[in-house]
Formats: sequence, structure tokens, C-alpha cells
Amino acid sequence: MGTSIAAARAVQRRDQRDAADPVGAVGRNQMRALMVLLLTALWAGAAMIVITTVAPAAFRVLPTRAIAGTLIGQVLPVVFITGMIAGVLGFVLTTRAAPRAMLRRIGTIGTLLGCGVAQVVIGPRIAALREQIGPSVEALAAADPMRVAFGRLHAFSVLWLGIALLCALVTVVACMMAVRDAASATPCPPSPAVPS
Repeated sequence: MGTSIAAARAVQRRDQRDAADPVGAVGRNQMRALMVLLLTALWAGAAMIVITTVAPAAFRVLPTRAIAGTLIGQVLPVVFITGMIAGVLGFVLTTRAAPRAMLRRIGTIGTLLGCGVAQVVIGPRIAALREQIGPSVEALAAADPMRVAFGRLHAFSVLWLGIALLCALVTVVACMMAVRDAASATPCPPSPAVPS
């Protein structure tokens, strides 16, 4: 209760400061948009490297698919947790009055949700199923119910990561537009009078 009151007071003070200093508010909104842009782009870039390079390379060069799967199973939680952190920070840094705030918040919530579902809901189910299956999923017949369930969970994990990446793209585009909007909204100081 006390935390929510303190947060509401902080928001109220920020809004009052922004109202008293509109030029400073534009600069602060632009800086926040740049921070969210950088944070989200870094996370999305790291996630894309894991998906497009690390995972395929692991399955190509490691001696067994089980070892490659174990390696990727150690890397993906880091991707998901950092995506959740990026989503939360992006949401917090986007004020309601900021340019493109709604689009930015939708993107950050989508990134948080996508990574959260993949990590908190699907990840533990995959881990439990891998423990039941044993060292190699490939040792099971293609029609085996556990192998089918594993494939389905893997597909859902990829789907939720894809949703998180699409939402991160929305956030990046919205932040770029917000930076552009803030730059064009920055009032120019009055030019000094030229003596005649």
C-alpha cells in the first residue's frame, strides 16, 4: 500500500515538473525513448543471434542432439528473463504523456508477456518432460506421446519467443517515432533581436 502511494506521488511530482518545464519534459521523454529503444534493440539482437546462429550451430557441431538441446536449454532462460526485464523497464520508462506511449507500452507488455509465458509456463513443462524422457528425445518413436508432447511444447516456446520479438519490433519502431516526434516538438529559443 505504501509503495503504491509513493509511486503515485512520484508520478504526480514528475507530471508537475513536466508541466512547469515543457522544454525539459520533451528532452526527458526523448531520453527515455532512446533508453527504451537501446534496451529493446539490444535484447532483440541477442535473441536473434541465439535463434539464428547459436541454436543451429549447437545442433550442427555438437556430437549429439541431446547435448545441443541441453546447451540451448541453458541459454534460452537467459534470453527469456532478460526479455522480461527489458519489457518491465521499457514500460516503466514510458510515461503516459510520452509520444507514442500507447504503442510503446503495448510493445513492452507484449515482450514481457511473450518471454514470461515461455519462461514461466512452458519452460518448466519442457524441463519436466525432458526429465521423464531421459537423455535423448530422438530415442523415442516419432509417434510416442511424450515425443509428440515435447515437440508441441517446443513449438509453443518458439511461438511465444516470436511474439516477444514482434512486440520488441513494435517497441523499437514506436521509440524511433517518439524520438523523431520529440525532436520536432522541441521549441527553438527565441532569436536575439537584431539592432537596426
